[in-house]
Amino acid sequence: MKHSKAEIIREYGPFEGAGEVHGVTYDGQLVWFASGDKLNAFDPDTGAMVRQIDVQGDAGTAFDGKHLFQITGEHIRKIDVATGRVLTTIPAPGDSGNNSGLAWAEGTLWVGQYRDRKIYQIDPDTGKILRTIESNRVVTGVTWMHGQLWHGTWEGEESDLRRIDPETGEIIETIEMPVGTGVSGLEAGSDGRFFCGGGGSGKLRVVHRPK
Repeated sequence: MKHSKAEIIREYGPFEGAGEVHGVTYDGQLVWFASGDKLNAFDPDTGAMVRQIDVQGDAGTAFDGKHLFQITGEHIRKIDVATGRVLTTIPAPGDSGNNSGLAWAEGTLWVGQYRDRKIYQIDPDTGKILRTIESNRVVTGVTWMHGQLWHGTWEGEESDLRRIDPETGEIIETIEMPVGTGVSGLEAGSDGRFFCGGGGSGKLRVVHRPK
């Protein structure tokens, strides 16, 4: 297993009116994050907040190229990016407070389960569970980078990013975050970067994946 220390190359926030960072996603231009009562979008080049949508969001956020998906309690909402309107709602695989990360890949949604230490692949139209992956740590954010499945962990003062085998759950690579720097939401950006939500710190950090 490959192991390395995280290199934090930039920090954003805290943002006015958005005290917490839950789910995080990237639409190719803007970084979106859920802050409890809103979805927020900022420009990663300037750090400037450019948009907010009044949708509740207490966990993972994802983008499929056209729509945003947001975990709210026991449900996942599909949102029109242009209008901010909720189009459909499907059941999340876990109970309220246990659903954590959310990612879009292979035409499906991938949902992290915090306390259950699982990742579910689900049908984005029905919420039907298609695959279950076990983890040996709590799962926070979930993302895919170049066909690789990654998830965040956060237990006490320790947190890391983990690349796992999507079939077996075997840990292939870990990137250890500095002590006290937790990872809530997780999203792969471009050029080997990860956008990492910092929970109650209100910060969002960019981690460079070591080569």
